[in-house]
Amino acid sequence: MKDIFQILETIQLSEKATILTETENVYVFKVDPRANKLEIKYAVEKLFGKKVADVRTANYFGKKKRERRADFGRTKHWKKAFVRLVDGETIDLV
Repeated sequence: MKDIFQILETIQLSEKATILTETENVYVFKVDPRANKLEIKYAVEKLFGKKVADVRTANYFGKKKRERRADFGRTKHWKKAFVRLVDGETIDLV
């Protein structure tokens, strides 16, 4: 199993993620693209000490980037995890 600090990269603090946190107790993390749901659940439980009820993931492809030539590069692919905590559990982000 990978190190928990390699699995969880950052927490997403966008407007949509904040609404999910307030209404449905779901926290959004940017995670390693090779991590599976069990590893993400284990990492959140160990790092924050909270019980995880459900994990959903979504893969995103990197965007095309062009620089003054006909060929193009690409930003790296990334993965987002939606982690639902058990009722009554919260993560203090501040």
